[in-house]
Amino acid sequence: MPELANPTRTHGLVDILDRVLDKGLVVAGDIKINLANVELLTIQIRLLVCSIDKAEQIGLNWWRNDPRLTATPLGHALPDASAEARLAKIETQLRQLTTALEAGGGRASAGGGGGGGGGGDPKRKGK
Repeated sequence: MPELANPTRTHGLVDILDRVLDKGLVVAGDIKINLANVELLTIQIRLLVCSIDKAEQIGLNWWRNDPRLTATPLGHALPDASAEARLAKIETQLRQLTTALEAGGGRASAGGGGGGGGGGDPKRKGK
């Protein structure tokens, strides 16, 4: 007898799921947390369970334009020509700066390193 009960129950579950997806199910509720008459937290829950066809039928299709849920086209995955041109320009400037620093014996780094406030230390030691 137990074997006969399971198919009926499964069939009933399939019918309920089919009806929910076909017609839709809305669950709405609010949760508020108060402490000494001061509202600390409010959570508004709105849940819609339905099939994609039903959602599109009632005007919900936000997932079509959400970049996190849609596949990225191949053209957008690779950098475009302007980004490659900017990168090439930056690399050229970096090479020029590196060459200038090597030719100048590292003058740019030597000139900028003396601002640590070391000039006042000998006077303080003497006091």
